[in-house]
Amino acid sequence: MSADQKPRLVVGISGASGAVIGVRLLAALRRIGTHETHLVVSASGAVTAAQELGITRTDLDALADVVHNIRDVGASIASGSFVTSGMVVAPCSMKTLAAVANGFADNLLTRAADVMLKERRRLVLVARETPLNLAHLRNMTMATEMGAIVMPPVPAFYAHPKTIEDVVDHTVGRILDLFSIEHSEITRRWSGLADEFGTRRNEGADE
Repeated sequence: MSADQKPRLVVGISGASGAVIGVRLLAALRRIGTHETHLVVSASGAVTAAQELGITRTDLDALADVVHNIRDVGASIASGSFVTSGMVVAPCSMKTLAAVANGFADNLLTRAADVMLKERRRLVLVARETPLNLAHLRNMTMATEMGAIVMPPVPAFYAHPKTIEDVVDHTVGRILDLFSIEHSEITRRWSGLADEFGTRRNEGADE
């Protein structure tokens, strides 16, 4: 990668509920502008995005700098020699989690994730399922033991979210933190209880 080349980040979107996380992550990365995004979407991921968000595959693809066909196992992101900062799968279905945990790289999304593990690059799996059965938990353990970070999109109620967008943005901010990407405009950071109570009292004083 040349000195003037932006660092690359691979974004995978699989078929679990929560397509909005991947979409808002891509939108945030586009606004921040520090990384070149490489997108790979499963067929189920595209269907879920259409059902949950009412967006077309064209709309989805337009959010990324480079788009890869999930069947193209010869794509750049299928090789460890293609340097990236890592990969995030958001959302990550239990099928995709199982494939990653067991080295079943049968498409470009799971192959790209496998590359991250073998090259010891950061892989974040935004695992979206509840409740969890034993297979899910064991797959999370195996993925973690191999170096992946399993990050379920858990709401942070201490941030006092008022909308679904607030909840999603908090998750997106935490994902960006894992790649050391600054995002001060996305979510308010926790600065301790003393500051929190002081801020809330000051906010209430005007009411």
